[in-house]
Amino acid sequence: MTMSMNRPTVLIISSDPAFSREITAKWPRECAPYLETPEFIMLDAGLSQNFSEAHYDLAILDASAAENFGKTNKGSASGKRRSGKIEKNGARGKSKNSQVQNQPDGLKICNQKTDQLKILLAATGKPAIVINDISMVDLYATRANLVDLRREPSLWPVITGLLGREILRRRQAEFRSQFSEQTSSGAHADATLGRFMLEMRTNVNNALTTMLGNAELLAHESGLPAKARAQADTIWDMALRLHEIFQRFSSLEKELAISTRLPGAKARSSSSGAN
Repeated sequence: MTMSMNRPTVLIISSDPAFSREITAKWPRECAPYLETPEFIMLDAGLSQNFSEAHYDLAILDASAAENFGKTNKGSASGKRRSGKIEKNGARGKSKNSQVQNQPDGLKICNQKTDQLKILLAATGKPAIVINDISMVDLYATRANLVDLRREPSLWPVITGLLGREILRRRQAEFRSQFSEQTSSGAHADATLGRFMLEMRTNVNNALTTMLGNAELLAHESGLPAKARAQADTIWDMALRLHEIFQRFSSLEKELAISTRLPGAKARSSSSGAN
């Protein structure tokens, strides 16, 4: 899960600027609790090749084959008109006939491009909404992390916005839950380590007491070289410091025990006062 608790990002993939404008204009302004209005990033369908490294939380793909093919067909027709000015009338007629014959191939290429984009989006594992043309049989269909919607006239931007908001809300709720679990797991590990240190403090204190006693005996032994006496003093100081640290652990244990009993004591006192 890559979604953060910050402002979500919505990636809109389309070659039609009006497609992006309609989505952003109809996106719900009343956001869900703890969910900000997303940041929208527009990406041309012809430039979208790799989504694995893109930082987004939800993708919306314009897969309207008729609209995309209409643009491609329009560009192809204009090119043929320019070439027709040089050719003769007979050649111009042949050009029109070949244009009509090539329409299915253009539509096939458009559909192949859309299928390729769907495969790339599915590979990311992130949720994506695919807006199909009106010829789609069902109003919607789900496949893994992809949701296909039919482009209902005047309604599809509203449906897309409501669905997108719900997807982002659920993703952020899942992220918060995972974050809480990770935090709880870390706290549990720290607590386990703390309990182990508290359980071992008696053994450590016994060892430190032995070290302190032997260091003191060495320091008072007559005829001890100055270097050895200095080393005995160092052992004494370090052992005493460790002893103070473990004494602090014991104090913390008592403080925590008192703090955990306080809420219960307050609750009991309040209930007895009510009675």
